[in-house]
Amino acid sequence: MRPLLCCLGLAALLGPCLACPSACSCSTKKNGRLLAECAYKDLQEVPKGLSSNVTILTLSANRIGWLGQGSFAEVPEVQSLWLGYNQIGVVEPGAFALLVHLKNLDLSHNKIADFPWQDLRNLSGLQILKMNNNRLAGLPWDAFRFLKDLRSLWLNDNELTTLAEGTFDNLPSLSQLQIFNNPFNCSCKVFWLKKWTEKTSVSITKGGSTLCVAPSRLKGRAVTDIPDHHCIAPSVQLTYLSNLDNTVMYDGLTLTLHCSVAGSPPPEIRWKIQTSSRRVEINGPNVARDGNVKQSQERFLVFKNGTMAIPNFRKEDEGIYTCLAVNDVGTRDVSVNVALAGSENPAEDLLQDDPQASHLGGRSCYKGDEMDPSGAGEKLVIVYHMPRESKSRSGGVVPQAHLGILLLAVGIVL
Repeated sequence: MRPLLCCLGLAALLGPCLACPSACSCSTKKNGRLLAECAYKDLQEVPKGLSSNVTILTLSANRIGWLGQGSFAEVPEVQSLWLGYNQIGVVEPGAFALLVHLKNLDLSHNKIADFPWQDLRNLSGLQILKMNNNRLAGLPWDAFRFLKDLRSLWLNDNELTTLAEGTFDNLPSLSQLQIFNNPFNCSCKVFWLKKWTEKTSVSITKGGSTLCVAPSRLKGRAVTDIPDHHCIAPSVQLTYLSNLDNTVMYDGLTLTLHCSVAGSPPPEIRWKIQTSSRRVEINGPNVARDGNVKQSQERFLVFKNGTMAIPNFRKEDEGIYTCLAVNDVGTRDVSVNVALAGSENPAEDLLQDDPQASHLGGRSCYKGDEMDPSGAGEKLVIVYHMPRESKSRSGGVVPQAHLGILLLAVGIVL
């Protein structure tokens, strides 16, 4: 009787371990892992009836076309999942999210164009990810952000035309990368990739086959061989102007800043204004050639040539004015902290408030006066006299010109 009970008990223990769909063959490896071999079975979906303690699941070379949220609910312990050479075109969000023990994932040679990248956030132990020979046309910059243990990444033979800067920055364990045979558009948006390959220790398989398809002048050339002179990071300079040329003049005090930029491709000019009461971002000119304001930011007039004017500048317009130069290579910005004093002698007032301020003798800031960059990282404050009337030699009354006094010149914020 006792031997019979022992046999029944052993069967009860082994029964769940050996549960196996009819289309698969299951076995226990020497290391104790349970293998479910379901390759080359003409399967159209992930089979049901798998044991919960399966650690290796092979589903390669079938006709599976869809992976749902619960496709792998029966195998939460799986560590290696092989799905290559199927017809997978749809992967629902959550399909892999619960496979937290996964170390190897092979999705190569399928038809995947859209993938739920958020599923990878839970797979911090993933070491090998094969997504080559699919239809991926793009990746989010943080697609692999949480894969700290990832050693091998295969993205070759897809439809990638570009990669966002920083795509591989959060992969400290990465040692092998395959991105060849993608139709890269070698604009300056992928120039970072060239720089990254020059300094990384990652082995890039067939780096010479990572070729440009566009633009035409670089077609057939390796991405790692993009000429440096085609892509130059922006530079920016901020200048005070006394007035605007070829534009209408406004009543009252007009603050005018001019942003000069350089780089390749030519940078776009953007402005950020931070006052005590609001934050404004202006991504391009809002004043047409005829002087009409395109947008509702009537307080801040931005012209195509990089000039910004604030008519009737007043106390509430005080704050930090930042010009940004942006192109495909990067971003550079320069800022100025602008303050307004409206007393009879604003210079003395501000000097009393700021004992470290150095008075420059009331020097006027004419067009072209550059803000001294020698003290980069500190603030530069411009204080203006409010307009007053003064008598002319003939006894008449004439309006005094708006005079800008550069009161504190200790650099610009870079």
